[in-house]
Amino acid sequence: MTSEGAGRRNNTKDDPLSGKVIGAAIEVHRVLGPGLLESAYEECLCRELKESEIGFKRQVSLPVVYKDIKLDCSYRLDIVVEDKLILELKTVDVLLPIHESQLLTYLKLSGIRTGLLLNFQSVLLKDGIKRLVV
Repeated sequence: MTSEGAGRRNNTKDDPLSGKVIGAAIEVHRVLGPGLLESAYEECLCRELKESEIGFKRQVSLPVVYKDIKLDCSYRLDIVVEDKLILELKTVDVLLPIHESQLLTYLKLSGIRTGLLLNFQSVLLKDGIKRLVV
């Protein structure tokens, strides 16, 4: 598993989809700034993705598989982009290890390899982005 901050070099060099999504998220943050609810950023980010013709699904149900039994535990992925990238939106003062753990678990359960934590509460969005790859 690797974890990368958005500001690190070559973060999205081999992952143009993450780069496009980060660009859309930065546009949303540039227009709205910090201080709103996650739901507002989700709505606006989905609008940006749609305008950019990037395929996505919202609030995707994620079952938990326990001993080969699928359980509906009401987990939901905020946004799944092109069935390749999970976006977990946050509006918190600081991204904590538990937020990374949450996304890592979502990646494991879904079989998707790449995820972005996007903290819209950050003054500069680039400081509130973490890319995780399993």
